[in-house]
Amino acid sequence: MKRVRRKEKEKEADRNPLHRNYGLLCNIRYILKYIAQTDRHVLWLFLLGAVCAPFTQYLWGFLSRIIVDRITGQDTGESLAAVICGFCAVRLVTALLQTYYNSNTWWRYIYIRTEMTQEKNLKIMRIDFEHLEDSDVMDCCQKAERAVSNNNSGPEGMMRETASLLCNLSVAVVGLLILGVVNPLLITLVVDFWLFNRISKEDKEQVWDKLSAWWRKNRYMENITTDFAAAKDIRMFGLTGWLLQKYRDLMAERFEKEQLHQRIWQRQKLMTCITLIVSQGLIYTWLIYAVVTGRMTLGSFTLYLASYNTFAGAVWMVMRGIAELIARSREVDDFRSFMDFDGGDEDLGGVPVPVSADYEFTFRNVSFRYPKAEQYALEHLNLTLKAGERLAVVGLNGAGKSTFIKLLLRLYEPTEGEIFLNGVNVKEYNKHSYYKLFAPAFQSVELFAFPLAENVSMQPPEETDCRKAEARLREAGLSEKLDELPDGVHTQMLKVIYDDGIDLSGGERQKLALARALYKDAPIVVLDEPTAALDALAESRLYENFDRLIGGKSAVYISHRLSSTRFCDRVAMFADGELAETGTHESLMELDGKYAEMFRIQAQYYVEEVQKNA
Repeated sequence: MKRVRRKEKEKEADRNPLHRNYGLLCNIRYILKYIAQTDRHVLWLFLLGAVCAPFTQYLWGFLSRIIVDRITGQDTGESLAAVICGFCAVRLVTALLQTYYNSNTWWRYIYIRTEMTQEKNLKIMRIDFEHLEDSDVMDCCQKAERAVSNNNSGPEGMMRETASLLCNLSVAVVGLLILGVVNPLLITLVVDFWLFNRISKEDKEQVWDKLSAWWRKNRYMENITTDFAAAKDIRMFGLTGWLLQKYRDLMAERFEKEQLHQRIWQRQKLMTCITLIVSQGLIYTWLIYAVVTGRMTLGSFTLYLASYNTFAGAVWMVMRGIAELIARSREVDDFRSFMDFDGGDEDLGGVPVPVSADYEFTFRNVSFRYPKAEQYALEHLNLTLKAGERLAVVGLNGAGKSTFIKLLLRLYEPTEGEIFLNGVNVKEYNKHSYYKLFAPAFQSVELFAFPLAENVSMQPPEETDCRKAEARLREAGLSEKLDELPDGVHTQMLKVIYDDGIDLSGGERQKLALARALYKDAPIVVLDEPTAALDALAESRLYENFDRLIGGKSAVYISHRLSSTRFCDRVAMFADGELAETGTHESLMELDGKYAEMFRIQAQYYVEEVQKNA
């Protein structure tokens, strides 16, 4: 019954697109192919290591046999000094080759792993945005990240184990030729291999796979407790004790798994010690018996004893190496599962968006539901954004405004319904070409550890027009800030890379977002509440100034405040995930519905703000 359940579980894992079992041989081919594409020299190093290993292991055993037999008079031949010199010359050559091997493998392994890490990071940045909110995908990503996080796990661990296995295998083969037989006592090593493989699989499934969500939680806790932006809230609201307890609870979960990890491997270590003692005891008995009965010379006893210990150790390492390869292969499974996951990052199909003077977007019965959510965030949306139109999208928080924008930008794909651009379903267009149509400014503005000019252009230094970046910053209302900076637009942002880097306030960041939108100069401008950190009157003035700067471009202004609605051509009022009302400001006020009610409530704040600043 347990075997049937295990097979059903393995079949289910094979069907899971976020966790595939590729198999050991398939993963070895994958790693070797990747090595051949990245650094072919490593393959030659594998061969070199396998050739040198038997010499370093068995050479002195043969020399010991000759010396002992010469001393005991059981062998005569060439000068002992000549023999020793010959052995030393061979050992010197192999030592030099071994030194070359050791000094050229470790950094090449790291280089290949970093190439894999970069590919993993590239995939994270390219997968469809909606997957970043799917905990299963993020857990899969965390497993892949752990697989390439150090020297001994995942792909690099598999490279190291493959090289070690080849060396030990060559030592075992040469040892077999020396001894002439495979001693039946080596069955103990097979038992040890079976036990190690079983326990390493149990350890991965019961400990490390279960901790995949823990790593994500731990990263969040580390970030939130050290984030400068959260420091004020932590101090003012006395969150220190609460956060510390959260962290302790998280650590307790980790320690529980670590204890299980130790218990699992303690069983393996105990069984290994037992099999090793039995194996060594029996072989010593067999060799002593051969010497006593005259079937073996003392020199041969020395050679066979040393060779058997080396051979047995090599076979043990081969068995252990295969088990380690299987363990590393499971981690490569994690890496490949994420890399092969169809997250939309390989979607290079579709035709480029044709250049046009006018772009019109039409939503036809569009609905969207977040992954694993039971309710729709947006339902049955029918709306058209006409070319050159100013559309104000308003509503309370959670009304569906940002979801609408993410669908318009194709950060999300509709769960139901279709979106058309100039009469063509947007899915027909290449996604990256489609992105170029939009100049967005989001509410949450991320600063990058680049110079200020590059934070505006969002382009590499050689593609950044610093004068244009400065002009856009001033147009967005950051003239005073620019004048304060000794290096102007060349000032480094944040202190992550440069100690003299600076940060921006919330309001300054949002003005920077507007400068980015102006710099990109795309045909459609989207402002997703980028001025939420400003007061109502300042937001209204900034919107009006920004609206003047973008000229005849299409624009979508999103806000839960209504400062942008007066100068817009049309207003779309969202409520409870649906388009509740649409029309001009005047027509909606006459309708006296939800929009009119919301506007009247907010109007008093604009009047109070004007009186305050009068």
